[in-house]
Amino acid sequence: MSKINRTSLSRRLIRRNASTPRDPKRTMDASVIKNSCLTGAESLLKTEEDFLSSLSQINTTVLNTLLQVTDTHDHLGKDHLKLLKRLNERFHSLWDLTTGCFQTLKQKYDLLAVDVQDIYLQTEESQFLQVYTEYFISVTSYQVMKGFEKSAKQTSSYWKANKKLLLQLVGETSETPIHVLLQRVFIEPFRDHVQQYSLLLSKLNGTLSKDAGIVPLTNSLTAFVTLQTYIRQSLDEASQTKILWSSLSHRLVAALCTPERRIQEDSKNVPVTVTNGRYDRVLLFSDMLVFLQGNETNIFDLATVWVDLTVKQKSEINNYILRIVTPEEEFFLSTKDPEHQALWLWKLNQLIRQSLEGKRDFPLWGKSGEDSNPPTARLSSYTYKNEGRFKNAVYEGDMSWGKPHGKGTLKWPNGRNHVGDFRFGQENGFGICIIPDLSRDSYNCYKCHWRNGAMHGYGICEYADESVYKGYFKDNLRQGFGILESVVSSTNPFTYTGNWEKDKWSGYGVWESSNKGERYIGMWLDNQRHGPGIVLLHSGSCYQGMFNANKLVGNGILITEENTVYEGQFTEECLLSGKGKLIFANGFTLEGSFNKTGDSGLQTQGVLCTASGFQNEFMKRKHQFGVGSFPVEERWQGIFKQFQNFLQSGCKKEVEETFLGFNVKSSKKIRKSQEYLSCQRDNEEVSQKIEDLMKEVSLQEEPEALKLYLEKVFDSSQHPLNKHVKMLLAAFQATYSGLGANLHLLSMAQEEIKYYAKKLWEFFRALIAITAEDVGKLLMREEDNEISDDLNPYTLILPAILPRFHPDLFMLYMLYHQQEDAHYWQGIVRLGVLTDTKLLEFLDVQKQLWPLKDVKLTTNQGLPVIWDPVTPNKDHPTPHPRRERYSIVRHKCFQSATECLQKIISTVDPKEKLEIILKTYKEIETTVSRVVGKDYKLAMDDLLPLLIYVVSRAGIQHLGAEIHFIHDLMDPGNRGGIYDFLLTALESCYEHIQKDEIRLFK
Repeated sequence: MSKINRTSLSRRLIRRNASTPRDPKRTMDASVIKNSCLTGAESLLKTEEDFLSSLSQINTTVLNTLLQVTDTHDHLGKDHLKLLKRLNERFHSLWDLTTGCFQTLKQKYDLLAVDVQDIYLQTEESQFLQVYTEYFISVTSYQVMKGFEKSAKQTSSYWKANKKLLLQLVGETSETPIHVLLQRVFIEPFRDHVQQYSLLLSKLNGTLSKDAGIVPLTNSLTAFVTLQTYIRQSLDEASQTKILWSSLSHRLVAALCTPERRIQEDSKNVPVTVTNGRYDRVLLFSDMLVFLQGNETNIFDLATVWVDLTVKQKSEINNYILRIVTPEEEFFLSTKDPEHQALWLWKLNQLIRQSLEGKRDFPLWGKSGEDSNPPTARLSSYTYKNEGRFKNAVYEGDMSWGKPHGKGTLKWPNGRNHVGDFRFGQENGFGICIIPDLSRDSYNCYKCHWRNGAMHGYGICEYADESVYKGYFKDNLRQGFGILESVVSSTNPFTYTGNWEKDKWSGYGVWESSNKGERYIGMWLDNQRHGPGIVLLHSGSCYQGMFNANKLVGNGILITEENTVYEGQFTEECLLSGKGKLIFANGFTLEGSFNKTGDSGLQTQGVLCTASGFQNEFMKRKHQFGVGSFPVEERWQGIFKQFQNFLQSGCKKEVEETFLGFNVKSSKKIRKSQEYLSCQRDNEEVSQKIEDLMKEVSLQEEPEALKLYLEKVFDSSQHPLNKHVKMLLAAFQATYSGLGANLHLLSMAQEEIKYYAKKLWEFFRALIAITAEDVGKLLMREEDNEISDDLNPYTLILPAILPRFHPDLFMLYMLYHQQEDAHYWQGIVRLGVLTDTKLLEFLDVQKQLWPLKDVKLTTNQGLPVIWDPVTPNKDHPTPHPRRERYSIVRHKCFQSATECLQKIISTVDPKEKLEIILKTYKEIETTVSRVVGKDYKLAMDDLLPLLIYVVSRAGIQHLGAEIHFIHDLMDPGNRGGIYDFLLTALESCYEHIQKDEIRLFK
């Protein structure tokens, strides 16, 4: 590399400055800056020339020699070579950076185009800091691991002939050990060169500040001064660490020594003792805290260490204490000097923070202030060693003061995993736990809410045998309401929906076996039928009686598929045995003693009664099971209790799932793979947030608006009431759908629906009171502070929930009224063959009320003349034939009323059905008023025939079921009013159409 000609540089500067006339002051400032930069660049280039020459010599003379002769036959030799290669990489990175920047600056310098921005110590500052930091990390790691000693030993024969080369590189003339010379070769030129950088930047910064009034290089100067501090500190740490490894036993060195680890404090240097342990020495490293007792160690990763100033212990009144917290142990460090306590506290906290950040400070002890202390809540990883639930488990996640706190994952060696929320070291909140089942080569997967380390609250569990439980837990046991469904492919598939006590079926519940075609509804105790119960069979037969330990005891009732009823005693296997009464479907009775065996059939001794009067009475009688045996208030307490608990919790969003459950997209993968640790809980996007739905009620001032609001509530999957209704629906369907579609359960079902509405009304009012106290007044009368008559469960809750329950509930009504509806439909068919005129005549409708004049004929061929029934007057002195004829017209009279009544099946709301009946009545009355030409109020004698006509033409199937559905679920406040009157009139029409004279009419 050529030397720089200073005289030539001065001449070129003079010519360049004189070439273009400029503003004197600006020209002077620019000239000063340019000259200062050129002078600084000249010094930097000269320094870099010498440094690059040294790097070349070190590489050729030393580094290549070490790489060529390093022995790699053993494990230690391979580790030594690995460190040496890393040093070689860092060396060449530094060399390449210096060369590249030097060449770029040299080109601009030769063109006299150097500006402040061309001083690469400023523009490439971060890169220079990085390569020098990485270089000294590799050098000190090589030093700590005694790399220079090993290299000197392996190359000793070479250095005997070439030692002068080493002495020249470090400027040494005295006799010095080879390993010391090698260490100095890789440290001193680099440390001194950084110092030269700082001097150059300082001089250039001073010149620009003095002559041009600018200080552009201050930050870079500070950075390189900081780099000098870092180099000094890292070399000191390496020296102290190397001395420590030399003083410890080989066993301890093998356990503790790594290239990057540095000693930071030693209780031998700054005295501190462990007050509650057997340890006699404390070592603080850059990444761990070590307690020593002889050759025994207790090692703690600094990322899982917390330090706290505690109150003084009684036994250490005159000492200063530090509390050391780790995931499984606590220690107390005691010192008699407060300065020693402060030093240990400061160093521990700084090193913990650096360990969490994954890097050392720059310089190593350069950070201060509030953010220099480590956070108490942090992401950590720890392997548990002590006895307990977590033994051998690896925890990864949020920790605080040594305890899992937040979100994290536990993994055991046997394949068990738990991922979820933790609180103060225990599973708390939502979590998924996968436990291997070695007998089935599969997993049990628990997706639940947890409290204090145990399942508590709602959960969904998929077991290794592929059965699934959805329900509540307490202390790891199924407790409260829950649904257990076994896999269909098992030998005895079943579903249990009901109450649990300490992992067993206890209380009210429903069990169904698809293979046996059997359903049991009733009370349980310890997984056995115990107390009043109902058994439904696929054949259509059903029992009701008392059970004890799965056996039927005492008297009971059996109803066969042919509607034969037995009331009396049974065997444990539900066979007729003992005294009883048998009532046949035709009304005959047989009372006496019965005995049924599998071989000989039913044997009896008794009295047969064939009285016809009793037969007619019996035909009207339909047994209703469960009424009185299972009070509706006690059936599903486990469901209602959870919502009550939710209300008592203040309706906090974070506890909602615990009480009200969640929806999960189940996947068998979660049982097959322990890596599949995510619960895909449904998070359906809805148009409004739950908070908005709760606030919106304040805008509803009218009952109809509030009704629409509640419909929106029950349609929102995010609303607590919607979740509650889903559970009630699951229980209702488990009881009354499928095998439960039995007419003898109608009373149970309809009183259950009304009870649901009552409880939901209570919960809705409580929910509103909690979330919007000022809104609660909307539901009250201001004058007497009582519930408004227009706002009650029948007007608000039932219309909102009935669409969900209606299919199963109405099926029971249809089954219950099947026979009556069949007779009614026969009457409808018979009446349907009559023309309007014949039907009106048959029903004795007064002819003055016939609206036939509104009906038009398309043809009158072959028809007799129909005389106008209008009474003669001065305009029409005698009756005359009308121009239109009606005898073949069907289903056109009272058409508006007929179409209106047909809409009764378009809604499930009893109130809307009543309004349709009322509107039908008004349509009939309006038509009659138009016919007679004046307002006309129908008397009952006139209304019933006309209403029968409309009903017959409307052709509504299952009208009896509809009438009784309305009657049972209508608002009690409507009883005795116009709605009740018209419903009674409609029922009279229904009964009239069933009569034999109509069904058998020809």
